[in-house]
Amino acid sequence: MRPSRAAATRRTAAGRTAAARAVTVGSAALAAALLLTACGSGSSGSADGGSGDGKVTLTVDLFGTFGFKEAGLYDEYMKLHPNVTVKQSDTQDEAQYWQALQTKLAGGGGVADVQGLEVGRIASVMQKQADKFQDLRSLGAGDVNDGLVPWKAAAVKTADGKVLGAGTDIGPEAICFRADLFKEAGLPTDRTELAAKWSTWAGYLELGKEYVAKAKPGNAWTDSAAGMFTAEVGQQKVRFTDESGKAVHESSPAVQTAWADATKLVADGLSAKLPQWTPEWNKAFSTGKFATLSCPAWMAGYIKGQAGDAFAGKWDIAPGPGKTGNWGGSYLAIPKAAKHPKEAAELIKWLNAKEQQVKLFTKQGSFPSSTAAQAEIKTVKDPYFNDAPIGEIFSESAVNMPAQVLGIQDGVVTKAFTDALGEVERTNTAPATAWQHALDNVKKASGN
Repeated sequence: MRPSRAAATRRTAAGRTAAARAVTVGSAALAAALLLTACGSGSSGSADGGSGDGKVTLTVDLFGTFGFKEAGLYDEYMKLHPNVTVKQSDTQDEAQYWQALQTKLAGGGGVADVQGLEVGRIASVMQKQADKFQDLRSLGAGDVNDGLVPWKAAAVKTADGKVLGAGTDIGPEAICFRADLFKEAGLPTDRTELAAKWSTWAGYLELGKEYVAKAKPGNAWTDSAAGMFTAEVGQQKVRFTDESGKAVHESSPAVQTAWADATKLVADGLSAKLPQWTPEWNKAFSTGKFATLSCPAWMAGYIKGQAGDAFAGKWDIAPGPGKTGNWGGSYLAIPKAAKHPKEAAELIKWLNAKEQQVKLFTKQGSFPSSTAAQAEIKTVKDPYFNDAPIGEIFSESAVNMPAQVLGIQDGVVTKAFTDALGEVERTNTAPATAWQHALDNVKKASGN
């Protein structure tokens, strides 16, 4: 999610159709590469999924929308490995998913063969739970992160060389917006013009005031203060923890500035006050209750799933403030208690290969952590978003992206501050009081 990228509700048939729509590619070479991949990838892994002559059911437990199922990757893998069946379960809210995973890990049972891990949890896993997960080197997948952006691979490698997870996507940021609502309110819809107007978060707020002054009653500028806060802190290298590992969320300029901007958003009446990842928030993607959204790459697939085919061409994407930032990105890991670790390792190695990362972006918008895959998607456009040049927009954001310092309590801190902003929005709590509540909740949860 993703900051959590957490979350996708179960989709309607129309939503699934929209989410699976392939985007156009401005390069015949990329289309050819995808075709060759589909034809040639059967050489990886044994025909029976590495299980001898028996059939194997691999369980995959995730949060939100990783896109593997929606992009047809499981189906493709099962065709290549006829004796393997892949079954995925998912949880809407990453915080709930994480809590359930902790219970399973503590008891040693009930874990899936493959578990998703959000980037905000990785430091905690590496420092506190490394003994709970398989070293992928021992399963023939030690090279699974070769070719990823350096910080992505480094985050799941221990000092003695163990590899505890396979990197999936990263979350370069932009702004998703309702072009039809902008037009009705007399605002520009040209992406370049909008990027110039909201080149800073101050500019984004100013344009928001212009929008709400002209829009229909009940149409807010953006979904929530939490979304803006998460996107803004995601633009800084040091957020909640410094390079020494010290918790700095209370004094961090990144947190203080993002908090001030997010509370100003509320004070100016620009927020729809919708808690993210809730049914009400999901419904609002197609009701016009908000016109813009802080939008990491993976959010594109989420929008398609929630808004459905009827809103193709109404949503659009433009470069966001600062043209940088990272919100989320995940890993796949294999618990020590997994029933089929070898077959699970073959699956995650295949899912995270360059070719599959390219497919996930072209079909779902999940931005690849593979540098080779990044090189192949720069000309991708998405017809759902008015042929927005998503390859170009998110690639530029990724190039400018800071290598964030990850702390063991990142998930806890993010939730504390975003929950506190919800207090400001929905209970009229004073910002200073809500700030203290956030600090108190971090202390309760982590002792920091």
